[in-house]
Formats: sequence, structure tokens, C-alpha cells
Amino acid sequence: MTDPDLQKNDPVDPAQASEPVVSKPYIMPDDPEAGSSEALAKEAADARDKMLRTLAEMENLRKRTSREVADARTYGITGFARDVLDIADNLQRALDALPAEARDAADPGLKALIEGVELTERSLLNTLEKNGVKKFDPSGSKFDPNFHQAMYEVPDPSVPAGTVVQVMQSGFMIGERILRPALVGVSKGGAKAPAAPANGNEPNTAA
Repeated sequence: MTDPDLQKNDPVDPAQASEPVVSKPYIMPDDPEAGSSEALAKEAADARDKMLRTLAEMENLRKRTSREVADARTYGITGFARDVLDIADNLQRALDALPAEARDAADPGLKALIEGVELTERSLLNTLEKNGVKKFDPSGSKFDPNFHQAMYEVPDPSVPAGTVVQVMQSGFMIGERILRPALVGVSKGGAKAPAAPANGNEPNTAA
């Protein structure tokens, strides 16, 4: 209990009694702390960076997959096409084995047989070309080890050295790749052949 005598003997200071009591401002719990906007901006920047990286990786994956699918479609028949070339070579050898004089003097039955072989060869080459396999004849072009295989040299000063003057076996391309190089004879003794143009790295094709 409070002693009334002590309250009487301990008077209250008038200055303290008249001073108003000021309460501290109330801070809402959801109010952001100092510097939180910078933290949120950094998080947003990090999230955007991760998103851009993911999008770039997905785009690279899409391009790589499309390229692999295109290559598989173009070059998936490489082994089969290389085997079919033996058939085309045999048809060409059959036609070359018959001299032009004998062909002109042949009876109607032999001429029909020759025409049938020629038609079969053209049909086979057309079918190969529809599937991306093209025949090329490098006669008269500058020797290119990427597309030609030199079998021998031919002394011929009338043409620049390094020129393909004879073709033993035609070459074939599949897409932009060499399927089989052409077997050629290369000239020597003449002036040096001019350099091929920068964009002329693909041989002339012939059906």
C-alpha cells in the first residue's frame, strides 16, 4: 500500500507534470527496410540474366538439332550411294567398251540394247541427283586435291601445268561433301595454271 504521508512529503515537479508524453511512431511490419529496393532490383536483374541465358541455350540447342537433322537427311544415304556408284560405273564401262564405229554399224537389235543401257544410266544418275548425289566431270579445270585424285601426269605444253586433261573416272558429290573423288590425269610442262577463285571451291557438276 502507498503511504499517504510520503506522497504529501514528495511533491511533483510542475515542469515534469506539464511536459507532454510523446509516443514513438509505429512502423508497419510490411514496410520495406532501408536498401530493400536495391536488393529487389538485383534479384530482378539476376532473374533476367538467367532467363536470357536459358533462352540462348535453348536457341543453340534448336539450331544444333536442326543442323543434325538436316545432315542426317542429306548424308544418311552416303554408304548406300557409294555402293550404287559401282552400278553406274559398270553401265558406263559397258557403253565405253563399244567403239563408235561399231555402234554406228550395229544392227537394230544392238542399237536398241545400247539405247536401253544409256537410258538406264541416265535414270540412275537422275535418281541419285534427286537424293542429293551429283556427278561432276572436272575436264579442263585446275587440279584440286580436295575433289580430284591424280593418277598420272600428261606432258602437254599447250595447257597450263596442273590442268585436268583426262578423266578416268567421274567424281560424285553428296550435298556439299565429296562422295568420291574423280580419277584424273594432270598436265605438266606448260605455264602454271591460274589460281582458282575464292568462291570457286566446288567442282562443275554434270548429270
